[in-house]
Amino acid sequence: MAVIDIKDMGGEKVGTTELSDAIFGITPNIHVMHEVVRSQLAARRAGTHETKTRGNVSGGGKKPYRQKGTGRARQGTDRAPQYTGGGVVFGPHPRGYAFKVNNKEVKLAMRSALSAKVADGVLIVVDEFDFETPSTKQAAEALKAIEATGRVTVILPDNDVNAFLSFRNITGVRVLAVSEANTHDLIDNGTLVFTSGSLKRIEEVLQ
Repeated sequence: MAVIDIKDMGGEKVGTTELSDAIFGITPNIHVMHEVVRSQLAARRAGTHETKTRGNVSGGGKKPYRQKGTGRARQGTDRAPQYTGGGVVFGPHPRGYAFKVNNKEVKLAMRSALSAKVADGVLIVVDEFDFETPSTKQAAEALKAIEATGRVTVILPDNDVNAFLSFRNITGVRVLAVSEANTHDLIDNGTLVFTSGSLKRIEEVLQ
């Protein structure tokens, strides 16, 4: 098992913790990670695009000209697609883009993402963020102390409201409750920060 240091808010080492090889030490499955992230992003699409077919465009009830004798091709309506102002052929209509991914693949993708972060040395574990009241200033100082660089994702216990409110307004920082953790947010950052409690919880879920 890999061993990682646990830091306090001041950046000092206060202990160590063992990381399960089944979760943090596997060879990342890039294909499964790609499929899961693609599924997540597809599910976020609104799919509210719409175009009008010839049946939806107003007007066009009268035949533009008589059927025979003009030398032109017969036409039944000037709202047909070949006319300016006519309907659209094969245009987009409201639809859902979501597609299903098996739960086993979702968990494998998360384990792969966590293993990649450990291998890259960009996973940081903090004992806890002990804010008596919400403080963005203290949160920024804590990130600097623990050397969380680049775009940062902070994973907190579900009930840690003060910490959530402290981190949420910092530019370049995404803060999530551990129950909201997902593959896309785990990989879309430069540094991944867990508290001891949130790390234990995600290990329980991914076993």
